[in-house]
Amino acid sequence: MTIESLPGSSGYLDAGDRKITYFSNGYVLGLTAVAGIGGLLFGYDTGVISGALLYIKDDFEAVKDSSFLQETIVSMALVGAIFGAAAGGWINDAYGRKKATLLADVIFAIGSVVMAAAPDPYVLIFGRLLVGLGIGVASVTAPVYIAEASPSEIRGGLVSTNVLMITGGQFLSYLVNLAFTEVTGTWRWMLGVSGVPAVIQFSLMLCLPESPRWLYLKKDKSQAIVVLSKIYDPSRLVEEIDQLSVAFEEERQRKNSVRYWDVFTSKEIRLAFLAGAGLQAFQQFTGINTVMYYSPTIVQMAGFRSNQLALLLSLIVAAMNAAGTVVGIYLIDHFGRRKLAFGSLFGVFLSLVVLSTSFFLESSGSASNGLYGWMAVLGLALYIAFFAPGMGPVPWTVNSEIYPEAYRGICGGMSATVNWVSNLIVAQSFLSLAEAVGTGGTFLVLAGVVVLAFAFVATFVPETKGLTFEEVEKIWKVRAWGTEYASEGLLLEDGRES
Repeated sequence: MTIESLPGSSGYLDAGDRKITYFSNGYVLGLTAVAGIGGLLFGYDTGVISGALLYIKDDFEAVKDSSFLQETIVSMALVGAIFGAAAGGWINDAYGRKKATLLADVIFAIGSVVMAAAPDPYVLIFGRLLVGLGIGVASVTAPVYIAEASPSEIRGGLVSTNVLMITGGQFLSYLVNLAFTEVTGTWRWMLGVSGVPAVIQFSLMLCLPESPRWLYLKKDKSQAIVVLSKIYDPSRLVEEIDQLSVAFEEERQRKNSVRYWDVFTSKEIRLAFLAGAGLQAFQQFTGINTVMYYSPTIVQMAGFRSNQLALLLSLIVAAMNAAGTVVGIYLIDHFGRRKLAFGSLFGVFLSLVVLSTSFFLESSGSASNGLYGWMAVLGLALYIAFFAPGMGPVPWTVNSEIYPEAYRGICGGMSATVNWVSNLIVAQSFLSLAEAVGTGGTFLVLAGVVVLAFAFVATFVPETKGLTFEEVEKIWKVRAWGTEYASEGLLLEDGRES
C-alpha cells in the first residue's frame, strides 16, 4: 500500500516532484508504531474483559451472584479512563507527550499486576481503575504525539494507525482469550499479560525524542530542530521552522493566559472544541458498542448456537474492524476527513435500518427459515465495514490537529473525556432502552442519532486534509470573527514580506 500525498493549501508539494508517502520515512513510522502501542493497550483491555469475566465468576462467588459487581468490574476501567483523559491533557501540556506516555505505561503495568494478583473482587476493581487511568492518559497522548511528528500531507493516515492499533488490540485480546481457556488461572493470565506491551512501550519510549513541536515551543529549540531534521528534507525543514517560529511568538504572548476556562470563553477555541468533542460523542452514540454487544444475539438469530461459533464471530468482527481501519488509513488523506465521515455515516445509517428491520420482523413471529437472522448478520457486517474506515479514525484524527498548540493537550484531554463519558452512558443505558422500545426500536433510535451526526459534521467540522496546524488555526479564527479576519491576516503577511 502506497499512500501518496495530495497537495493541500500549504503548497509544500508545489516545489518540484517531491512526494511524501506513508512509508517514505522509516523514522516517522517508528515513532508512530511505538506511540501506537498505547492504542494497543486501549483495544486489548476493552476486548479482553468480556472473556475474562466468565472465569472471574467461577473464582469469585460474590461476582457470580452480583450483577452489580460484574458491571463494576467492566465499567471501572471506563471510569478510570474518564479521569485519566481529563488529567492527561494537562499532563501533556505541562510535562510533554513523552513523559505522559511513560506515566501511562507505569500506571497500566501496575494495574495489570494488581488485577492478575487480586485476592478478591475489590482489589480487582482497584486494578481495573488503575488500568483505566493509564488508558485515559494514553488515549489523549498517542494521537497528539503522532500528529506533531507527522508531515501534514500524511498526518491523517499516521494518526489513524493508532486506531488500527486499537482494533488490532481488540483482535489480539480474543486470541489471548482463546489461548488461555485451558490454562490454570485463566483470567489472571488474560488480564496480567496486558502489562507486557506497556513495559515494551516504556522501554522503547525512553529511546525516542519528545514531540518536536512541544520541544520547540516549550523547552529546547535546538533539540527540536534535530528531531525535525530526521522528518523533513532541508528545504521543507526551513519552512517548518519558520512556521514554528511564528507559533512560538504567539505562544510567548499568551503563555500566561492559558486556562481551561478559555476553551469556553475564547470563541475560536470553543468552536474547535465543539467540533472535536461532538465527533467524539457521536462516535459512541452512533452505536458501535451496542452493535458489538448484540453480535452474539445476531448470530443466534441466524441459527448458530455454539460457543465456539460465538468466539469465531468475535474474531471475525474484530478482524473486519481492523481491516476497515487499514482502509481508513488509505482514504483519510486521499478523500479527506469530512467525505470519509459522510460516507461512513451514510453506510452506518443503512446498516442500522437493516438491523432494526430484521429484529422487528423476527419479533413479529412470522416464519422466516432463518432469513431474518441472515439479514441481521448482513446488517452487522455492513455496520462494521462502514464504521471502521470512517467514524473509527476520523474523530481521533481531527482532534489531534484542530486545536492551537497552547490548548492541544487541554482540549484533546477534554474531548477524549467526552468520548469516555459517552461510552459509559451508552454502556449503562442501552439495555434499559432495549427493554423500553425493543431491540429493533433501539437500532432505529441509533439510526436517528446518525442523521444528527451527519448534520453535525456538515455544520461544524471543517476539512483539514493536508493543512498545517497553523492553517487549521486560521480556519477557526475566520469562523469566529468572519472574513474580515482573513483580509486583515493577509495584509499583515504582505506587510511582513515587503
